[in-house]
Amino acid sequence: MLTSACRLTCGKISRRGPLFKMTTRGMGTPKLGERDATYAWNKSCYSGIDYTIGDECTVFEAVEKFAAFNVGCLVTKDANGNLSGVVSERDYVKKIALLGKKSKEVLVKQISTKAADLITVSPNDTVDACMQKMLSRDIRHLPLVDDEGNVVGIVSIKDLIKTCLEEKEHTIEQLASFAVGEGGHFVM
Repeated sequence: MLTSACRLTCGKISRRGPLFKMTTRGMGTPKLGERDATYAWNKSCYSGIDYTIGDECTVFEAVEKFAAFNVGCLVTKDANGNLSGVVSERDYVKKIALLGKKSKEVLVKQISTKAADLITVSPNDTVDACMQKMLSRDIRHLPLVDDEGNVVGIVSIKDLIKTCLEEKEHTIEQLASFAVGEGGHFVM
């Protein structure tokens, strides 16, 4: 159901791509359908916070960060500052709360998804590509990793949906302007 809704809100009905492309004017906004992970990241609640945690920290410390920043996932780093995985609220619920473990006694690295199993995206990946990766693995967060393997951000499904909705609203505005004779800027 989410797949259908996302494709509709992004102006798409199949994997073949957008029905049409629209150009935009001024302000350096990417063309519709060309918005990427960096665009979503810049609008994300994660962009202004420290979204990382050491993998030697306790799960309790991760939960404190979840609550303090109102986020659901953190990128984990090893002692050298390298990406070691991600830890999410879902990890806490499944691996601590449901098993009756104490979050102050368990380390983040004991419950996190390890880097070897991690799905990441490039800052230049399209919003649609990011959504496809999330949907294929039933995950809600993706670390943004640059060409050198450095973590440069994290995007959530909420960030991507907001970007799709922004594109939909822009499309509606352009079509409404076109319908009332104010012109439209369509590129086939």
